[in-house]
Amino acid sequence: MLRTATASLAGTAIEFYDFFVYGTAAALVLGPLFFPTFSPLAGTLAAFGTFGVGFVARPLGSVLFGHIGDRHGRRPVLVASLLLTGASTVAVGCVPTYDTIGVAAPVLLLVLRFLQGLGLGGEWGGAVLLTVEHAPAHRRVLWSSFPQAGPALGFLLANGVVLGLSASLSAAQFADWGWRVPFWAAGVLAVAGLWLRSSLAESPGFLGIDDHARVPLVEVVRDHWRLVLLTAGALAVGYAVFYAVTTWSLAYATERLGVSRGAVLTCIMAAVLVKGVLTPVAALVGDRFGRRPMCMLGCAAAALWMFPMVALLSTGAPLQMFLGFLGAMLAFLTMFAVIAAYLPELYEPRVRCTGAAVGYNLGGVLGGALTPIVATALAEQGGRVPWGVAAYLTGVALVSLACFALLPETRPEPSPAAKVASSPAARG
Repeated sequence: MLRTATASLAGTAIEFYDFFVYGTAAALVLGPLFFPTFSPLAGTLAAFGTFGVGFVARPLGSVLFGHIGDRHGRRPVLVASLLLTGASTVAVGCVPTYDTIGVAAPVLLLVLRFLQGLGLGGEWGGAVLLTVEHAPAHRRVLWSSFPQAGPALGFLLANGVVLGLSASLSAAQFADWGWRVPFWAAGVLAVAGLWLRSSLAESPGFLGIDDHARVPLVEVVRDHWRLVLLTAGALAVGYAVFYAVTTWSLAYATERLGVSRGAVLTCIMAAVLVKGVLTPVAALVGDRFGRRPMCMLGCAAAALWMFPMVALLSTGAPLQMFLGFLGAMLAFLTMFAVIAAYLPELYEPRVRCTGAAVGYNLGGVLGGALTPIVATALAEQGGRVPWGVAAYLTGVALVSLACFALLPETRPEPSPAAKVASSPAARG
């Protein structure tokens, strides 16, 4: 289990590194480099638009790779998705700017971002299912939290590289070539990830299927469409909160508040680091008390915290910003520490790779793709404190809370032996 979970964690971290490094670059430099004829606000919105294309591609990737995962196994998905995401990320670092090739530059950026999203749409389903289907039922959330911690690790790695380059290069050097280095580094990471995953065994859950679905997407749409829509709506708040903190806040604090790039990145990275460290703790609670209660608690916490978070961000003071980001990340991890076990448990094994991945990535479209764009536009209409952004995020949290309320609990019942072992008489 440890080897399988660690390999899933490493691969997921690498693929999310690829995805996140684009978001950081979109917030900092892609607007002026690829949309120079736009105003600063319009350039930022356009850069976030290409950022959002990756989320639109993710459900398509989950359909493509979900078909492979349900028909041919979870393991091939891990290799193919890592190759696609890694290659497209390296290529982003090689795209000439608008000044060199004109309108072809943003078009190429758009295509490569689409391919990034396509690969990542398959990654989550393959990595999570390989871990979940190997794990014992009573520790399914704990082991599945390994790949679920991969996004935090990938984010820290991506932003750590950007922060190091920002500190060692001048602003002109970073805009000229420094921003490309994190994209080129993705090639080395992809090779390392492929080596780690080369020895993984196929999951027992897949090997135990006697009758594979001919066209998994057709069965999901026909038999589980309500479940897909509910899971997408339920997960939207997690994406919205995460990208409000990691992408929109970075652009808002540097452009509108005049806070240094390094200070904002450090605050965000510190909050994400705490989130990553505490993810296994929240997973243990999910194994003990259930998946659905944790998700509803996280939604309620997000709804209550968005106004304080925006107020703390608007101070421009590092400590207050960190506290605002930390509260948001704690609400996020309360939900997403258990999601990697919860979603697969909602679907039958024959369509699990497609159903869980499509629901997960549609939530990304609703929450992740739209949030930086909507938040940037709302912030422009407000004063120093963008209360409209807080209201938008609170509304998303309430919608997700309603969706979770309509979903069932999936925590397996303890075995008779486990019940006896945990009884007061056995302990006493």
